[in-house]
Amino acid sequence: MSRGGTRRVRIGRILAAALACIVLLPGVALWFYVESLGPLDLSVAANRSTVVLDRDGRLLRPFVTSEGRWRLPVEADDVDPRYLAMLKAYEDARFERHIGIDPLALLRAAFQFAWNGQIVSGGSTLTMQVARLLEPRDERTLKAKLRQMVRAVELERRLSKDDILRLYLTLAPYGGNLEGTRAASLSYFGREPKRLSFAEAALLVALPQSPETRRPDRDADAARKARDRVLDRARERGVINATEAEAVKAEAVPSARRAFPMLAAHAAEAAVADRPSTNTHRLAIDARLQTNLERLARERIERLDPKLSLAILVIDNASGEVRAQVGSPDYMSRERAGAIDMTQALRSPGSALKPFIYALAFENGLAHPETLLDDRPSRYGAYQPENFDLGFQGTVTARRALQLSLNVPAVELLNELGPARLLARLRQTDTAFAMPKEAAPGLAIGLGGLGITLTDLTRLYAGLARGGDMPSLVRRAGETAASLPARRIADPVAAWYIFDILRGAPPPDNALAGRIAFKTGTSYGYRDAWAVGYDRHFTIGVWIGRPDGTAVPGLVGRLAAAPILFDAYGRLGVEPEALAMPPFALQATTASLPPPLRHVRQDVPKTIASTVQAPLKIAFPLDGSRVDLGLSHRSDEHGNLALKASGGVPPLTWMVDGAPVAAASLRRETFWRPEGAGFVRLSVIDARGTTDSVLVRVE
Repeated sequence: MSRGGTRRVRIGRILAAALACIVLLPGVALWFYVESLGPLDLSVAANRSTVVLDRDGRLLRPFVTSEGRWRLPVEADDVDPRYLAMLKAYEDARFERHIGIDPLALLRAAFQFAWNGQIVSGGSTLTMQVARLLEPRDERTLKAKLRQMVRAVELERRLSKDDILRLYLTLAPYGGNLEGTRAASLSYFGREPKRLSFAEAALLVALPQSPETRRPDRDADAARKARDRVLDRARERGVINATEAEAVKAEAVPSARRAFPMLAAHAAEAAVADRPSTNTHRLAIDARLQTNLERLARERIERLDPKLSLAILVIDNASGEVRAQVGSPDYMSRERAGAIDMTQALRSPGSALKPFIYALAFENGLAHPETLLDDRPSRYGAYQPENFDLGFQGTVTARRALQLSLNVPAVELLNELGPARLLARLRQTDTAFAMPKEAAPGLAIGLGGLGITLTDLTRLYAGLARGGDMPSLVRRAGETAASLPARRIADPVAAWYIFDILRGAPPPDNALAGRIAFKTGTSYGYRDAWAVGYDRHFTIGVWIGRPDGTAVPGLVGRLAAAPILFDAYGRLGVEPEALAMPPFALQATTASLPPPLRHVRQDVPKTIASTVQAPLKIAFPLDGSRVDLGLSHRSDEHGNLALKASGGVPPLTWMVDGAPVAAASLRRETFWRPEGAGFVRLSVIDARGTTDSVLVRVE
């Protein structure tokens, strides 16, 4: 080879080496850059809002993340297809085909940058936007764009297109602390993104481009203009036609954020507290029923005292599932102490425990529904029970005594059984109750002299509906009741007797007789009103009162709680069904009963101490107490103050600040209507001249 030929070969090799360096060095540099970044951290997407769902997956209540953001889980199937079509048409038309980078979009962005001297459009794919959301960067530089491109390719290699789309739907910013399509839809439209209008879909596509400047709750005009640009692009890409686009542009954008759902707020809180590491909780609650009962609670409580609360619990008798739990009518109300879950509060049940006295008496052969009982003045030591109306019915059947909720016959049966036996039966069913410390069980427990929660009381009645077999409550969907030893509140025959009796109780004015078995209760001093009802399938418990335990004159279970109970039953959407009569149930008249069951009678004093007259004492209101009659906020609509006395020899004369309230009466209860708020001295005098007085404040 000639010298010239050798030189040309050398020059060619040098040029080839130089060209190789020009080609390879950037690639090597890029490789080192990629390696320096390390793997992409996807844990940001895992830090999402905890959500509580109902039995069918409907949202009950979401919670913010640890950073205070609303970032709800969402899948592509949870979003309206029209939104997805608009999103791809506006942001990334070739999303399904590219590998994370769209070269055509990048060339367009580069041309616009060269022509305008600034970044007009970023050329970012949805994958690149997801990369930016996973690794937030404030700067808009070529280096930041390169990082997004590298991360986008990495995402496409690690994840499917559906996974990438899910990340975008979860992380896209919508202004303030809203992140993700689902959170934005709930906040701006008040509903899930499964069904969106064209206007709503276009707005959700537009907001993430500049979430703070386009927030509709701050700048509705900017949000509308951005939405309309999305509509124009959607029209150009054939997602909607021109007529639809023009019609949609006439629609207004939302001007304020809405509150997130807060159904079953107390149950949701309890579920999260029970399993704090779980992100998704599915309860046994039915969201539709819960919505209806919360609406019922709000409607009814608005007509009553502004400081009253109300609670409702629904139990599926067969499974023990809690289908609805209304802990208060308004969770956010300070005046009603709405944050307190009154289904879990210990309160006096009044007469609501009487059915279990009768059930125990039936079970032990002491009585039958047609057994005669004496409703007459009786005394057990210093304890002298009285009926609610302070009258007496004479001789009545056990059926009639329970239907009318007479106190004296119930106490007579409890005296024969022994209070300790009733408490032992309650303990056997894992029922939690509260008694005064160091106090021996007395007959007063049958009339409300202990504390019990609405949850436990409703569960006791559900036990009656199950033939005496107590259910274990199931609060989470898909779970079953814990396998525990058999716990019975009554035998099947006694349980059916109680159902048959209570189904015949006189219903409130808004209800038909004979549809459900129910019992009401009113605690001492008008502090609690109860109503619990059941049929074969469901048991519903209702409680009304003030969370602070203040007396509310006129708050009576039959008048306040029973109408709500029957309304709640009407919202179940099913017809009540009676319990089947068990074998060996005895259907008979009083005359055809075996002689020992015909009449429970006591022709001698209950105890030796019963011959001693109990001292006169004002039973209500108590000395030094404060009674809220509504004088401070509704002076024209305030209620009467109930005055009650125990002991002494009738007739009784009541006086207020030395002035007689009414003529002497044989009744131990009367009512007085105060003229204004303040301290008053209440006094009572019996036929022997014995007196008692208390100082109270009415307000």
